[in-house]
Amino acid sequence: MPNAILLYRIARWFYLRKIPIIPNLFRGLIFILYNSKVPFQNKIGEGTYLICKGIGVAIVEGTEIGNNCRIGINVVCSGTGPYKDLPKLGNNIWIGPGAIITGPVIVEDNVIIAPNTVVNKSVPQGAIVGGVPAKIIGWVKDLDYDIMKNESWKLGKKEFLKDNRNN
Repeated sequence: MPNAILLYRIARWFYLRKIPIIPNLFRGLIFILYNSKVPFQNKIGEGTYLICKGIGVAIVEGTEIGNNCRIGINVVCSGTGPYKDLPKLGNNIWIGPGAIITGPVIVEDNVIIAPNTVVNKSVPQGAIVGGVPAKIIGWVKDLDYDIMKNESWKLGKKEFLKDNRNN
């Protein structure tokens, strides 16, 4: 089964060419297969990926998402009344499962949003945020690894478990 982002990209292709009905069919397919809302009207950058095929992701129409983002399961990007502006996400953002990004916030480039975090204020470039509401808990520049480059798949299951037990 394809990732929901692939179905979004197909729907977006038809939408940009002003071919009616077909984008809505793909939107419905995304909802049926993944219980997700990924509107074809939104601009989602190249290389952006929905983890676990995009299960439970809800993105409100009008949200902008940059390039090379990783979006976990059950992530919500929504608006907040009375504001008309919606979240704008930069490039190279990692969003943990269950995170909520709400309101007229701007999440700048190279940000990590911890699982189950509620982001209701803008996040500066390179920050690591967590909590309810989100607070800066660290900086990406201080990490000794690249979270966007998960290479655990290169290890076999035994090596992966052994490597993680030693840390």
